Amino acid sequence: METPVFLINGFLESGKTTFISETMKDPQFKNAGNVLILMCEEGEEEYDEINLAKRNVSILPVEELSQLKPEFLKQLDVFYHPDMVMVEYNGMWKTEDFLDLEFPDNWMMGQIITLIDSETFNNYYNNMRSFFADNVRFSDVVICNRVDENTDKLFMRRCIKPLNRQANIMYETAEGIDSSEVEEVLPFDVNADVIEIEDDDYGLFYMDAMDNPSKYAGKKIKFKGMMFYNDKIPKNSFVPGRMAQNCCAEDRTFIGFLAKPPKGKDVSEYVLRGWYNIEAEIKVEFVRMYKGKGPVMYCTNITPASSPEEEVVYFT
Repeated sequence: METPVFLINGFLESGKTTFISETMKDPQFKNAGNVLILMCEEGEEEYDEINLAKRNVSILPVEELSQLKPEFLKQLDVFYHPDMVMVEYNGMWKTEDFLDLEFPDNWMMGQIITLIDSETFNNYYNNMRSFFADNVRFSDVVICNRVDENTDKLFMRRCIKPLNRQANIMYETAEGIDSSEVEEVLPFDVNADVIEIEDDDYGLFYMDAMDNPSKYAGKKIKFKGMMFYNDKIPKNSFVPGRMAQNCCAEDRTFIGFLAKPPKGKDVSEYVLRGWYNIEAEIKVEFVRMYKGKGPVMYCTNITPASSPEEEVVYFT
């Protein structure tokens, strides 16, 4: 029988201990069997070990990531016989290092859940952005807790989504969990005859078009992008786009859409990494590079353009 491993991520005092404790009290976990909690970080909140023990929950402190060697994990499996493993991860450790660990054969990675304290979000995001990015990048679920009427949920979403478009974002208020999507406020008119994207708005357009491709199906678009093509892109296709920065200069990546040149044109006629004004009609199609359906630009006109004043895209 497989043993699911749940990684609970987040900075110190983000609510990880409380989340795990409340999860263990949930009726649906009443018959979870033996649960092993690996406590990799100790904050102000403490586990009620006596009551948790009554629910067959064992807690084991882990002070260094290097402790989690294959032999050690196998010993835990033999000694505790866990039916589920909850890992209260240290927010200063790299998530990827945990994902590279060699588990016992019957252990399997379940979900990665990241907790964010909305009250301290700005401080961590501004001063420890690379650590924040690492916490969020691999998460299946991101829970923003301690949310109130003063919380800028849209700003938080714009910080999280570029790092991990697939993450399910939830907002926890005093009344409970709110999993409804925050409506994006777009700085351009989606219903215009031709949607014109200003240079500074490309990042929001990219994020919204990739998240909601059907919204743009059949729409005409005009934007400025850098020309990119190589042997890995489908024949006589290209990707116009921009460099984007999520957290730091080392984290820059190229974001763009699959595009087809105007009829009778070949991509080789355009300068690689040159800047162009793109006019196109958007269709929604299955694209391998998207790993599903997404917007494809069928260009009607491509003309040379000067580079934008700021070549790198930011999302906030």
